[in-house]
Amino acid sequence: MKLPVIKHLTQFIEENDQDYIIETIEVLEALTEVPSLKDEELDVIGELISNMYGALEVNKMIKDGTEKKEALNNFMKRVLGSIDK
Repeated sequence: MKLPVIKHLTQFIEENDQDYIIETIEVLEALTEVPSLKDEELDVIGELISNMYGALEVNKMIKDGTEKKEALNNFMKRVLGSIDK
């Protein structure tokens, strides 16, 4: 997950609607079922999906009253904490 990408996607959600991200995730998940995709291509799609889910989570925290910068930082701390375990 990349914080600049999640930050950008969070901004996109604020300016537009989270439904665009949800529908994009659905399309990307459907693409992962293409048998001819290479591992590298699947990795890229997986990274995009992860960042989009991250942006949705950050957006939820913002809607719940957390300041945007704090929501981004808390999310990345949680991600890094789960990696360290």
